[in-house]
Amino acid sequence: MECSPLSFGHLLSSLLSNTYSLSCQLMTTVKIWTREKDSLLMLFTYFAGGTFALYSLLCRHAKLSILPNQQATDEKLSTYATEASADTWQSSALKSFFEKHPRFHKMLLIFVLLGTCMAIGDGVLTPTISVLSAVSGVKVKITGLHENYVVIISCVILVGLFSLQHHGTNRVAFLFAPIVTAWLLCISSIGIYNIFRWNRHVFCAISPVYMLKFLKNTGTEGWVSLGGVVLSITGVETMFADLGHFSSSSIKVAFTCVVYPCLILAYMGEAAFLSKHHEDIQRSFYKAIPESVFWPVFIVATFAAVVGSQAVISATFSMISQCCALNCFPRVKIVHTSSKIYGQIYIPEVNWMLMCLCLAVTIGLRDTNMMGHAYGLAVTTVMFVTTCLMALVMIIVWKKKIIIAVAFLLFFGSIEVLYISASVYKVPEGGWIPLVLSLIFMVVMYIWNYGTMKKHQFDVENKVSMNRIVSLGPSLGMVRVPGIGLVYSNLAIGVPAVFGHFVTNLPAFHQVLVFVCVKSVQVPHVSENERLLISRVGPKEYGMFRCIVRYGYKDLQQENYDFENRLVSGIVQFVETEEESASKLTSESFGEFENTAFKVFVASEHPYTNSRHMEKVVLSSCDIQAEVAKTGSERLENTQLKHESLQILKAKESGVAYILGHSHAKAKKSSSIIKKIAIDVVYNFLSKNSREPDVVLNVPHTSLLEVGMIYYV
Repeated sequence: MECSPLSFGHLLSSLLSNTYSLSCQLMTTVKIWTREKDSLLMLFTYFAGGTFALYSLLCRHAKLSILPNQQATDEKLSTYATEASADTWQSSALKSFFEKHPRFHKMLLIFVLLGTCMAIGDGVLTPTISVLSAVSGVKVKITGLHENYVVIISCVILVGLFSLQHHGTNRVAFLFAPIVTAWLLCISSIGIYNIFRWNRHVFCAISPVYMLKFLKNTGTEGWVSLGGVVLSITGVETMFADLGHFSSSSIKVAFTCVVYPCLILAYMGEAAFLSKHHEDIQRSFYKAIPESVFWPVFIVATFAAVVGSQAVISATFSMISQCCALNCFPRVKIVHTSSKIYGQIYIPEVNWMLMCLCLAVTIGLRDTNMMGHAYGLAVTTVMFVTTCLMALVMIIVWKKKIIIAVAFLLFFGSIEVLYISASVYKVPEGGWIPLVLSLIFMVVMYIWNYGTMKKHQFDVENKVSMNRIVSLGPSLGMVRVPGIGLVYSNLAIGVPAVFGHFVTNLPAFHQVLVFVCVKSVQVPHVSENERLLISRVGPKEYGMFRCIVRYGYKDLQQENYDFENRLVSGIVQFVETEEESASKLTSESFGEFENTAFKVFVASEHPYTNSRHMEKVVLSSCDIQAEVAKTGSERLENTQLKHESLQILKAKESGVAYILGHSHAKAKKSSSIIKKIAIDVVYNFLSKNSREPDVVLNVPHTSLLEVGMIYYV
């Protein structure tokens, strides 16, 4: 049989588009991981937070200031390292453009949020369409089965899937690779069987000539059909969902030698079957399966759908976690489900929210075709956003010529825009679902980011003057009681307003005062030895310190060790090494205190480390309290600790109190109605129903003091 473009029509175009699109994804993936494996550790290709990983990378190089409290010392982190190559005139021009036009920062953030929200929407659609499509295969054998039973079975599987999420994937993850491997082998074997049985000339579909002839002969109808053709590449993203845990070599070998050939053979076999059975297009996959292996393949298909759904759900948890770390999502509870494998997390609120949305879509639509239209729009939008961000990365980060980035954007972007335009045509037929979901998520994320940034701006504008602190004297104008007081604030510089508000109402404070700032840095991880950054605030006799606790956007902002002892160890180390670094005033400390009548010693380059010196000063950071109780002050004096170090350890024995600000935002009277609704209604609702800072920071309730404040935005 001759291979005619009109005889296979849509089928061959589908096959070719799938081949071409998968090739594009594969080349882009290999390029990303070969070039920026360390910098893009969190880039699970197009999904699982790739947009935010790329955006964070751009922020590090172009100073887009996604986070409000970044410092020059953050750039000295080992994972923050940027390329040493000099800027080209193209990269310099682009950076200058962003610096001169701050409004484009906001536009870029909205663009990134669009891609992220579409990816979260994919986390709703993937489990729904995967499970429902797999279960609907039963109707091929049981023709009398009512559609309601298919929906009920799908809902039961979805409820079971989401109910097991809190156990984590580590207990059953060993089954994932065999299931996916069995699935790929099944579809490739069935594809080969159908090719040799129904049409051996289907290989001609690989030629781009047939796609061009198909589009030329069908015109508008062929363009509209691309909204369905794009479904041939949707679902592949579930295989990308865990790429961040593997090396670039394993990714290239797996996709080049296993995944890609198996998918091509599967689609070729399905096209060969449909070339002889045009009437079976709605159930072509299951009807193309030989009778003798139908039920085993059906079981494997169902398990593969569950595995794919599990991957996307886990990726959604990862994205939400990143968004929380980057101040773009309300605080939620994040549970680390594995003590051995880093990155396996569970978010209860997001889990049940996804389950309800999946059930609503399954029961409400019941049609995989409508779900497919929504699915295609979500996937292609995320791909396009990622392509645009990749073009910026090529110029700003990789220092490539602008002509190369433009060629990359035009080549890949034109294909994706073509698919998006065809998917937009299907908006009335189900494509509105990801648009509505993404719009809701975007409103929530943008308002939360806006309110958080305004809160930080308020804190900066209302921080307590150091001149006022100095004028109060070493006692700060109040009673200094034994113990250590930890004042949590978002400020990395200056004395927070919550401290002044506290001492105004209760003029007594602890002997040792530590301003703690827990912040995220625009890197995936911060190593343990670089976590704490200790410095002194004010003269030595004031007994005030600052501790900046830094996390990457992949790190969980909860301490699994005794934070109090760890902090005290860091302060003791700082005191012991202060004289050595006395002559090393940083520009930050000089700028903050240059008008005061004293010198401030800041060891901003000496974060807590388990050095030999530290082992001599404090035998173990986790056993300070036990050591003090066991040996007493005489043993401590024998270790040649300074007098101030001894006072700090004694203050630790007296107890540690945590002081947190409980802020309430309120829009100004002159604000517009939209801003009042956004701040007074939406933001405050999110603040009241999100996790409190003390829960996120794992603060003991018995030692917690909250200070209420109102700030106007």
